[in-house]
Amino acid sequence: MQQVRLFFIALQFFTRLPIPTWVGFEASWLQHASRYFPLVGCVVGAIAAAVYFAAALVLPAPVAAVLSTAASIYLTGAFHEDGFADACDGLGGGVTPERALEIMKDSRVGAYGAIGIACMLAAKLSALAMLPPRLAVGALFLAHPLSRLAAASLIWKLDYVRGEGKAKPLAQQMTGTEFAIAAVTALLPVPILLAVGWIAPDAVLAALLAALLAAVWLGRKLEQRLGGYTGDCLGAVQQVAEVLVYVCVLATLGHGAWS
Repeated sequence: MQQVRLFFIALQFFTRLPIPTWVGFEASWLQHASRYFPLVGCVVGAIAAAVYFAAALVLPAPVAAVLSTAASIYLTGAFHEDGFADACDGLGGGVTPERALEIMKDSRVGAYGAIGIACMLAAKLSALAMLPPRLAVGALFLAHPLSRLAAASLIWKLDYVRGEGKAKPLAQQMTGTEFAIAAVTALLPVPILLAVGWIAPDAVLAALLAALLAAVWLGRKLEQRLGGYTGDCLGAVQQVAEVLVYVCVLATLGHGAWS
């Protein structure tokens, strides 16, 4: 029952979805709820995939991609997109770690953030729009939990570098066992998608490698630039990993521009 409570706490923290009143709340639960960050991604991915599926029945793929993305943004309150924009501003405009953190704390969106969001959404929407509908649905189911697993790896391996912050209660610690739980829950959609034939094994492998690439590359960059991570960095890693999953799954089709 405590594990169910931790999942609902994570769901409440990362989405707009209501949770049962019996769950209750204790501040100490937050530091252990990060293990279910990818499971929250499964919920978000399922809703985004359902919106895409329903829209694609009567509308072209590009429109379905936009509606699906809009649904996921509304569902999460643009939580991760906002973090991505702030991280772009901080890492792009901050010469020193202190200055980068100061910029990231500013609620205003600068040039790096605006350009980053525009490019990220363009890559996300175009990749989704180019995927066959069934594969797009499968990619949505995979991208959301895997990208959140990539973000959770920062909590597991890096230090939280702010004295205070919205993500600090969730970022106190993450043990190897908790990360293992996160990894298992992130992979829950894989056997189902393979069984129904909505995604191929090579696309699954590409998605896993994409999430790993985002986690390792951005994790090292954040360690070098900031000495650790902030809540905005978690959002940035999630967004980059999600886009890379779509792009890498699309690449497995072999439909390059020169093909």
